[in-house]
Amino acid sequence: MNDVIKTILERRSVREYKSDMVKDELIDEIVKAGTYAPSGRGAQSPIIIAITNKKIRDKLASINAKIAGGVTDPFYGAPVVLVVLADKNIPTYIYDGSLVMENMMLAAKSLGLGSCWIHRAKEEFETEEGKALLKSLGIMGDYEGIGNCIIGYPEMDNMKKNPRKENYVYKIK
Repeated sequence: MNDVIKTILERRSVREYKSDMVKDELIDEIVKAGTYAPSGRGAQSPIIIAITNKKIRDKLASINAKIAGGVTDPFYGAPVVLVVLADKNIPTYIYDGSLVMENMMLAAKSLGLGSCWIHRAKEEFETEEGKALLKSLGIMGDYEGIGNCIIGYPEMDNMKKNPRKENYVYKIK
């Protein structure tokens, strides 16, 4: 089995992280992988905001937690949040942003890091608080939140692998 397929088969969503900050070089590699995701007609509708600033990370976590109904930390202690937004004017923006998320999660796994797709990014940036946060970061445009890709060093080494469901694939010859 080649390394790419092995990474795909072994990747799991991590929901418990060490507090250690991820090295900038690793974040840069993960983000670069995200920028190479396919996009409809090559339009590259997504943008990625790499957040390592704890104050901003915690602010975003607070917005997300309110939407989720008050969970303590929707980012599970991960020190890095890679926010993916995509230009709503591009017809394939949701798919494009989703592919960016997947590329980054696979890249994180390949580098020995954990990741998890945290939802509610759409709702986060529809709030006045979320819009103000983007504005304060200098992010302008007609973007919709696609997802928050949290990354960090997993607290646990072995993640449970759920079996694949029956009738997942139908072969038509």
